[in-house]
Amino acid sequence: MSALPIPERRDQANSELREFLHTRNERKRIFPRAILAGLVAGLVGVAFRSSLAGGDAFRNRMIAWAHHFPAFGWIFPMLLGAFGAWAAISIVRRIAPETAGSGIPHLEAVLHRHRTMNWRRVIPAKFVGGLLAIGGGMALGREGPTVQMGGASGLAVAEMLDMGPRESLTMAAAGAGAGLSAAFNAPLSGVIFVLEEIQRDFRPTVFGAAFLAAAVADVVTRLFAGQVPDFAVPAYPAPALALLPIFALMGLLAGGLGVLYNKSLIRSLNFFAKLGDRKAIFGGTLIGAAVGLVAYMAPTYVGGGHGLAEAVLANKAAFAAIPFLFVLRFVMTMGCYGAGSPGGIFAPLLVLGALIGLGVGKGAVMVFPHAGIQAGAFAVVGMAAYFTAIIRAPLTGIVLIVEMTQSYAQMLPLLVACFCAYAVAEWLGDLPIYEALLQRDLMRGGDSVNLEDPMVIELEVEPGSPFEGRKVRELGLPTGVVLVECREGDREWVPAADTRLMAHVRLTAVVAPDSPGGLEALREGCRGGR
Repeated sequence: MSALPIPERRDQANSELREFLHTRNERKRIFPRAILAGLVAGLVGVAFRSSLAGGDAFRNRMIAWAHHFPAFGWIFPMLLGAFGAWAAISIVRRIAPETAGSGIPHLEAVLHRHRTMNWRRVIPAKFVGGLLAIGGGMALGREGPTVQMGGASGLAVAEMLDMGPRESLTMAAAGAGAGLSAAFNAPLSGVIFVLEEIQRDFRPTVFGAAFLAAAVADVVTRLFAGQVPDFAVPAYPAPALALLPIFALMGLLAGGLGVLYNKSLIRSLNFFAKLGDRKAIFGGTLIGAAVGLVAYMAPTYVGGGHGLAEAVLANKAAFAAIPFLFVLRFVMTMGCYGAGSPGGIFAPLLVLGALIGLGVGKGAVMVFPHAGIQAGAFAVVGMAAYFTAIIRAPLTGIVLIVEMTQSYAQMLPLLVACFCAYAVAEWLGDLPIYEALLQRDLMRGGDSVNLEDPMVIELEVEPGSPFEGRKVRELGLPTGVVLVECREGDREWVPAADTRLMAHVRLTAVVAPDSPGGLEALREGCRGGR
């Protein structure tokens, strides 16, 4: 290859120098402000964490008091659960719809410029709504609200310091990492989650801002909440290499159950969406009452499930009870999240993953009684495997579990199980849960969707939809929308003009930023019930 002429080499060098100076100046501006964002997000996270601890203590005291009246005492936790669900869902649906559920998909939409965020509305609505829902016993976690409020805190700092749009998004990403760090005392997980899932941007500026914010938030959390890991887990020794196939088998099981989790969560959301606001609030109130009844009988089974998770990790759950506990927590999570309660899925899925792992571990002990198997170690690994299958962020899952449990000896089983869980979920063609939730949110409309880059979206042709039975050339798609793939079961093909779309076929489409009504046309064309 011939060398560039001297003038062109000079221009290239000048361009590289300008880029270097711009990046250096950007870091100088952002890094000190990322520390402030981490401080604010950490304080918000600590306040939320402490408030939830107070809510859990109040609920448990009330349940203990209610047991003094065996004839009618069960009514009181039911009323608490019903009120908490009603108030929380009402806040979400009437004041701040973007705070429903974990809020992480909405934050991702903001970071990719598909949505905007009003931090003045998000932080108080998420804080109060999350406290009412989770404090009332809804089977949801604190991490989703803390991440969304952390991102909102980053935007608040950016606005107060008059930062530009690009820098503001970097601050929001850094605040989100700080939120996860504050939620679980897990600073490395906060950084990796930003890079692997939230922002998916490995620029040094994003990495440095997320690193600083997460570290500061972790310091704040440790000052107020102590320096112990989030879960108290026995120090299980490193398992023998001969046991790795069992961990792989557990990963395969977690992968299949993770796909079931994702599909069930989307169906639950769709079910409640069809009810309308008033019926959905009423349905969520009934779910809150049912959860309150469960709390009356077994207080550790409700809420984020921290106590139940620690019992499972310590191998204190009977083998026969594991299927019941799994189904109970699974159903409660689907109902609580589907109804629109503000709360995350991290904590609930970690409980389910621990149950999967302990079940496999206890089964392995029965089959190989002399192999020296520690069933509790399988519970630790099961948490990461189930996290990977659902969220499809294996690095975050592995580092998060290691930070939360201090189980460094389980690193190799974690890698094996998470790889198998990831492979199964990908092979089954299931979308990661946050990507599926983001696509669902964008397809449902709401606030204006601003596309600055081409968007790849996947959706299913529902029975009775306008697209069902029609050829591609007859769809009337606007310019800037291209169908690139059809999939039905294991069969995949590239659609042609004469391809006829049938119900349950999944479409992959690319929507250009300047497409006039492209997303709306796809959403309306695939929606059934007409």
